[in-house]
Amino acid sequence: MKSFGAKPYLFPMPTYMIGTYSEDGTPDLMMMAWGGICAEDMVALNIDEDHKTAKNLRERGAFTLAIPSEETLAASDYLGTASANKVKDKVARAGLHARKSERVDAPVIAEYPITLECKVEKFEEEPYGLRVLGRIVNVLADESVLDEKGRIDAGKLHAFSFDQMRNGYYATGEQVGTAWKSGAAYLKKQ
Repeated sequence: MKSFGAKPYLFPMPTYMIGTYSEDGTPDLMMMAWGGICAEDMVALNIDEDHKTAKNLRERGAFTLAIPSEETLAASDYLGTASANKVKDKVARAGLHARKSERVDAPVIAEYPITLECKVEKFEEEPYGLRVLGRIVNVLADESVLDEKGRIDAGKLHAFSFDQMRNGYYATGEQVGTAWKSGAAYLKKQ
């Protein structure tokens, strides 16, 4: 085996869009891959303190967390590259459409099929960066990603994940097994 040293080489790294409002009410979006679910109704975001998003989170105490799709990959990548510290209207430049959430002080973007509406619970300032813990207060899903029973169908999301090792994005969505059933044969061997 080849050794690579201490690197953040886990795969897949999910991609999320953090939606906040700047002090003047301009919507801001930032793509991130360093975070995820940390409890039944909680998410953890790991971001640098110098991001405009960090300032917005501290000022507004709320955010949305959306799942980008392959259809929005170019715009989403741009929003993760351009800094709102320098490009104030980057959401408009990306051609996306924001509306105010009805539950939290943050934007909901029409082009993203799933959005978690979250309230900031806690900021943890660590030597390795800022961790923001948010409580999920609601999940919004576009009808286009629901199955015939009204459940969210991951295959319809056309989501993609991030590859830290080669800086690539990879499509996800094809079901290859069923949780708590695919390994049932091993339970019989116990």
